[in-house]
Amino acid sequence: MKKDKTPERGAQASLAEILGKIRLVEIRTKKAVTSLFSGEYHSAFKGKGMEFHESRPYQPGDDARSMDWIVTARAGEPFVKTFREERELTMMILFDVSASNSFGSRGDGFKSEVAAELCATLAFSAMRNNDKVGVIMFTDGIELYVPPQKGRFHSLRIIRELFFFAPSGKGTDITSALDYLNRVVKKRAIVFLVSDFRSDGYEKALKATSRKHDLIAVRLKDPMEEAMPPAGILAMEDAETGSTVVVNTSDRFLMEEYRRAVAVENEERKSLFASAGVDEIVIGADTPGMEPLVAFFRGRQRIRRFG
Repeated sequence: MKKDKTPERGAQASLAEILGKIRLVEIRTKKAVTSLFSGEYHSAFKGKGMEFHESRPYQPGDDARSMDWIVTARAGEPFVKTFREERELTMMILFDVSASNSFGSRGDGFKSEVAAELCATLAFSAMRNNDKVGVIMFTDGIELYVPPQKGRFHSLRIIRELFFFAPSGKGTDITSALDYLNRVVKKRAIVFLVSDFRSDGYEKALKATSRKHDLIAVRLKDPMEEAMPPAGILAMEDAETGSTVVVNTSDRFLMEEYRRAVAVENEERKSLFASAGVDEIVIGADTPGMEPLVAFFRGRQRIRRFG
């Protein structure tokens, strides 16, 4: 398992370490933000409505209902009003910092580190489009709330929290995170719920949040969590509860049952998301770069264009 170069959550990081990490993340995500997401992000999400843009001279075929009678009377010739989509949006990142995300079976990183970099990319994308961005970090309780604001310094503060915040809890309570979001964010927002979804009983809260916000589920996974390689008898500890179970990973029947159970769980979750109107992005240590996020943006772009 990879040793993360980022200081462990709970450890004190120096100012130099924090600034160095933020700069590294900014460099690594800059290409994706500037080239891959420049158009896709802007067109993937609908604005709040239409706002007045300007008045221009009437042209044959213009809708008479858009006539600007005040300007027409002043100018002595017909003018029409034009409108554009109101683009100021609010993005909220709900980031699961429970103990189960501090896991990684490959050299690409822990789930928490992969997720933090993805969230950083989202925050920089919002910043470049002059949108507000905020974050809620949660475990089995609310750990941190950073209200949505604009600007580079605000985005950098979010990046710092994504990588260096030390949670006090270990478990996962998605329901409380969604309920808290709905209390503190009154207007419709774009919400990325970033979690491995190792939580129960959140179905009702998920559907309620989806009705109020544009909710996207970003599911974190590690390949070993879905199919364990034959490595003999292993003692496996639940990072959130501390309970331990001994598993014979060389038992083909047992491992096949395990894979089947995981597949059923994934299908049930996928069905829940579909019924709730929630898009799902699956990302993990075995996922190449930001490809799933790019695919999501481009899919949204096509839906808005042709849907």
